[in-house]
Order: sequence, then C-alpha cells, then structure tokens
Amino acid sequence: MKVVKLNATTSTNSYLRAYTKEFDSESDVLVWTLDQRAGRGQRGASWESESGKNLTFSVFKRVKGLPVGKSFYITMATSLAIYEVLEEFGVMNISVKWPNDILAGKSKICGILIESVIRNGLYAVIIGVGLNINQKVFKHAPRATSLALETGKIFDLEEVLEFLIIKFYKYVALITQGAFETLKTEYEDKLFRKGKVSTFKTNSGELFTGIITEVSKTGKLILQLEDELYKEFDLKELKLLY
Repeated sequence: MKVVKLNATTSTNSYLRAYTKEFDSESDVLVWTLDQRAGRGQRGASWESESGKNLTFSVFKRVKGLPVGKSFYITMATSLAIYEVLEEFGVMNISVKWPNDILAGKSKICGILIESVIRNGLYAVIIGVGLNINQKVFKHAPRATSLALETGKIFDLEEVLEFLIIKFYKYVALITQGAFETLKTEYEDKLFRKGKVSTFKTNSGELFTGIITEVSKTGKLILQLEDELYKEFDLKELKLLY
C-alpha cells in the first residue's frame, strides 16, 4: 500500500478521488492528513476533528471483479478492522451502528464513508475513515468520544494507523477468499441494538418501533415489525433513535 501524508486538506476522500484519476495503479493508496478541514460523513454531515489529534484518512482499494451487489462487504470488513483495533487498545462496550459508525457505549468514536469508483463496472472503492484518537473536547458533536477519553491514554497516530492497515487486510482477505457469510455473521454479531426493541424515525418524521434482526447481502437493514413482518430499509429511509 502506498501511503501519502498531507499536512492539511479539505477532505481526504475528495483528494484521493482526484489523485487516483491521474494514474492506473495496481496498488492500494492511503491518504491521511493531520488537519482535515471539511471532512464529510453520511447524509451530508460534517466531521469534527481537532488538528493533529485524530486519524482522518482515505483508502483507494481496487475491487475489480467484485460485483456491485457485494460492495457492502467492504463496509463490513472496514468496520470489523476498526472494531478489533479499538478492542485491542482497551476500548470497552464497542458496537457497530448500522451501517458504518463505531460506538463506544452510546458515543461515536469512528465514522466511515465509502464511495464507489465506477469504470466499466465497480472498479474500486474509496474508504474514508475518521477515528477519534487524542481529542478530548468536542464542541459540535456532544455524543463523540475518543480513544483517549475511553482509556485515559494518549496514542501515537502512526502506530494506530499501521495497526489498522494490518487489520484491514485481515478482513479484506475474507472477501478475496469468498468467505462472505463469515464476514456477514461477524459484522451482525457486533451490531448496535441488534435483537432489541428500538425506535426509528422515517424521513417524513414518522416514529415506529422494530427489532434489528440482520443486514441483507446488499447492506440494507432488516427489521422485524409487528405481526412478525420483516422489512428491509436502506440508509436514506430511516434513522435509529437512541
């Protein structure tokens, strides 16, 4: 993997998308910055990150040959890699909030944004990660936390990044091996609120209750509703309240 380090940029995902248009490399590329000034999250949300305190990076990962319908397995692999790193560094009560937020308790410690690169089919994905490491004060994200807040320790950013890369390839190997069910089972085992009655809000503002049972192979959330009815939802259709 080629690693590109920047002092500052607006968004590592945007930078990497422009950067990779200039070449056609077989190798993966990781771009990380100490100061991301306009980080993006799901639903157009911004990502708060204090300069020099956190890991904000993006990975250009070739996935040529992987069907578009299986692209969510990249999200699963990334989520599991981050989960394992956090666990080994001493963070407690970790879970994956569908589709790709990582929580410690009920506080967000990591966000992931994955974008597809289409060139005659699914060619690659750009995986953007914002992982809170040493930041202790969050002015605009009251439910945010970090490794430092959860463990009382200060971490070396490059050491955490190197560990993350190792874990990422561990789980990507499951995709290469075709072990999709193994990956899916591990991901679902770590889902926040799985098997519990939870409240959801639709885009129109309607509230309803349901139980998270699993995630479809294409990444949709499957809920058990009243009368044993099961229904699939995608990210744009509802929000989990907690």
